[in-house]
Amino acid sequence: MKHFSLTANLLLLPLAIGCASDKKVQAQADQFDASLHAAELSQPDVNAYFTAIGRRVQAAAKIADAQHYGPKSHFVKDESDQWMFSEKVQFHLVNSKTLNAFTTGGYHVYVYNELFQQTTSEDELAAVIAHEFGHIYARHVHKGMNRSMAAMGIEGLAGAAGYVAGGSDNGAAFAKSGASAGAMAAQFVNMGFTRGDEAQADELGFHFYCIAGWDPAHFGNFFKHMIAAGYDKTPAIESDHPTLASRVKATDARVATLGAGATAHVIPNIATPEEFRRYQQLAVATGKSIPDDQTALQAKQMLQALPRSCWVPYEPADRQGALDELLAELHGKPAPAGQ
Repeated sequence: MKHFSLTANLLLLPLAIGCASDKKVQAQADQFDASLHAAELSQPDVNAYFTAIGRRVQAAAKIADAQHYGPKSHFVKDESDQWMFSEKVQFHLVNSKTLNAFTTGGYHVYVYNELFQQTTSEDELAAVIAHEFGHIYARHVHKGMNRSMAAMGIEGLAGAAGYVAGGSDNGAAFAKSGASAGAMAAQFVNMGFTRGDEAQADELGFHFYCIAGWDPAHFGNFFKHMIAAGYDKTPAIESDHPTLASRVKATDARVATLGAGATAHVIPNIATPEEFRRYQQLAVATGKSIPDDQTALQAKQMLQALPRSCWVPYEPADRQGALDELLAELHGKPAPAGQ
């Protein structure tokens, strides 16, 4: 009976979580940021530059909000959206050789240094940040958490399995370990977005990008560079993410609808091309100075485990390997062979 009671409670845990609210998403995002802190680059000039781009995107999004532009998920009656436009939102540069950018849906937007180094202009970097803010604006992480109730149920199932495996003597300890591992797995699963979310973030990001004054014709440049580098190799039908080619086509169509007035609101970039390259060099130099301690290694592993949903339209093999290692560590077991 005792076994049944605890098992039942663990299985019911996902149902008690309820729908994702702004506060829940923000709390999870803050907790995740704390685990990533060791891998975040801290260079005053670069940080100020990233913040300046982010604030320009936020200001444009606030104009869009006032115009009631965007999906229903942004205009939720029970939630206030003004937190999205506050200075609490941070734009982080992460010390990683993985090409990606992502948001956890709260006050945090992340760009990997590898992606920053592969951009050739501020326009490309601004397009990436605007896209990520589009995810926040549309509350895509909220939707992902709600969509993935079954994934969150992994925690309860893993905990229940651990209790049964541990028996009456070790059940509580095994259940705790299993639930912790399940929570970690669910958290990473929930970071992923659907093909529709990505397409919507592109649409919103393009709108913010144009209002903010960057040249609309350059929004799709980074997609084109990634295609040239060979990243667009998974057919759309086999992926939850839109192909890079389809994103370029959609962007070109949006630019075309602007017609002759496409550049009417273009203003100078925050940085000159020379300043942009200097920021890239500073980021490389700063990354070398970050100590390679256990915290940084764990952060790197967590970075690898994240879905590369925004910029790489397929899941590299190292992601599953990193997930397996994290779960093995949480269970106190050796990493799987070959990792």
